[in-house]
Amino acid sequence: MSKMHIKTGDTVVVISGEYANGSKKSIGKVIGVSPKEGKVIVEGVHVVSKHVKPRRQGDPGGIIKTEGAIYASKVQLYCPKCDAGRRTRVKLTEKGEKLRVCVKCGEEL
Repeated sequence: MSKMHIKTGDTVVVISGEYANGSKKSIGKVIGVSPKEGKVIVEGVHVVSKHVKPRRQGDPGGIIKTEGAIYASKVQLYCPKCDAGRRTRVKLTEKGEKLRVCVKCGEEL
């Protein structure tokens, strides 16, 4: 297993690839993380159509929209103070807890 810089529940911005929309930022919350594949699932990014078969009596089948996985190297943590994707550094508190902070402004992420 490899270590990931993104965790479930983080707010991220897409920095490269098909889903980085130039001036309009693709910002979303991380729904799932797959460290083995090195991929993340971001809410509202890489929406794909999936054909679903009804599994039980009464379940609807058809085409549903769901988020697909993208590589974790294409996303960065979003800093609301800088209003951009930023790298992070680990800062230790007095109690020995580790906090991720923005490299540029020092805001806790």
